[in-house]
This record gives sequence, C-alpha cells and structure tokens, in this order.
Amino acid sequence: MKNTLFRIFAIAIACGCWTSVQAQLETPAASPLGKVEQKVGVMEIKIEYSRPGVKGRTIFGDLVPFGEVWRTGANAPTTISFSDPVKLEGKDVPAGKYSLYTIPGEQEWTIIINKKASGGRDEKEDQATFKVKPTALTTSIETFTINVTDIRTSTANVELAWDKTSVKFRMEFDVDKKVMAAIKKAMENPLSDVASMYFQSASYYYENGKDLKQALEWINKSLEINSDPFFIWRVKSQIQAGLKDYKGAIASAEIGKAKAKEAGNAQFVKYNEDAIAEWKKMK
Repeated sequence: MKNTLFRIFAIAIACGCWTSVQAQLETPAASPLGKVEQKVGVMEIKIEYSRPGVKGRTIFGDLVPFGEVWRTGANAPTTISFSDPVKLEGKDVPAGKYSLYTIPGEQEWTIIINKKASGGRDEKEDQATFKVKPTALTTSIETFTINVTDIRTSTANVELAWDKTSVKFRMEFDVDKKVMAAIKKAMENPLSDVASMYFQSASYYYENGKDLKQALEWINKSLEINSDPFFIWRVKSQIQAGLKDYKGAIASAEIGKAKAKEAGNAQFVKYNEDAIAEWKKMK
C-alpha cells in the first residue's frame, strides 16, 4: 500500500500536478494582511500591514525590543499612502507611497516615514522622522492594529495599538486649498448648471466662514434649478441668518419646513422649527 501511494505521489510530481495542488491550498496566515482605507475631508489614506498576535508573549521591550527599528508589523514593512501632501506631526510629506518604521521606547517612540515602499529601509531615504508619546491601555489588544482615528474635516490621527500600548501621530491636510481650487475651477468653466455644484459650494462657504454673500448667490442659483430639496432651503436660511437677514431666514425656513413635512423628514422639520423660534427673537 505504501509503495502504491509513493508511486501515485511520484507520478503527480512528474506530471506537474503537485504545483496545481499547491496553488489551490490555502492555510491561515500567522500574521494576516490588514488594509485601511480612509478619507479625511477630500484626501485619501491607505495603509497595508501584517497583523501579528500577542499569543501570550511579552511584546514591547521583549519580542519588539526598545530602541531598535521595527518594521511596524510582521513580514514585509508596513506601507502608508497619501493622495495629497500632508503634515505629519508638523513635518511636510509629499503625496505618495511610503514605508512606515518605528523605534519603540518606554517613554517615547520615533516614527519614520521612508521613501522606499518596499525592499527594506534606507536611512538616506527617510522623508520624515518625529517623536510621539505612547499611551498605556487598560485592556490588551491581541492583534496588532493600525487605524485612522479622531477624523475631522482636515485632520486625523494614525493609531498603532498592540498589547497594552497605543501610539498616535497626527495628520493634517490642506483641505481648504484643494476645495477652494476645485470650486474656482468649477465656477470659471461650468460644464452645465448643476444644482448640486452650487449647493455644495454654498454649503462649504457657509460651514467654513467664507463670503456669505457669494454663498447666498450660489444657493439661489441652486434653487432656481431645483427648488424641491428641503435641505437646500435649510442651508439658505442659515446663510441668510449669518447675514443677519432674519426675516428672509425665517421665510426660507418656513418653506424648508413645509417641504420637509412633505418628504416625511421629521428631523429637518424640527431643525427649522427650532431655528424659526430662535430667529424670531433676533428680529
């Protein structure tokens, strides 16, 4: 029987069948691949890394020694990509794909952003290095985790968490510069009168404290094209209130309230009711 099995095995190899069997065989990875894709404002961040587990071991200061360069994960070095220029803890980093290395320490970590996205670190290719403080966690994180946290319009943090240690570093994008350039281009050469384009531009101006007279002009153009959306009337009323035209703001809010009722959106009905009550005091 053993001889028969051996002959079958030998024939399989000779015929090239073994390669096919290998290609079809999949087993669990000790450190599975992890991917993070996140938008911050209009910018995109992508991170790829391997995720080792604690598995009962002492991690920092033992498995990952203090004071030595760590590839920040298992297997290949971790990579991080930015769609646009970014400041990392105040250090300028151009758009592109980089490798992420760290030097863990008991009181302080060094974060290293290297231009070589593969093939190992070359110190001469370090784009940026900076130091951050680790935070002790109350519960252990079994699997090494990288995530994008604390997301705002133009800022966010990258967090590295494993075992009972967390490390964060801050990202800051010039979202305003990119959005303003896009608005300028769209308004200089509009392909068509698109209600959403005028609405989004007006909303951005309102939310970011820019020229409210210009915002009002754009929101009116949006309503000329399509006067049905209750949320556009909501923004118009807010812009008018920002210009201290409370009578006009109330009139727009009443229209928005009626349209929100028709659409069955109780939340926007309340938004308008609360705003009307407030603006009546301002008349």
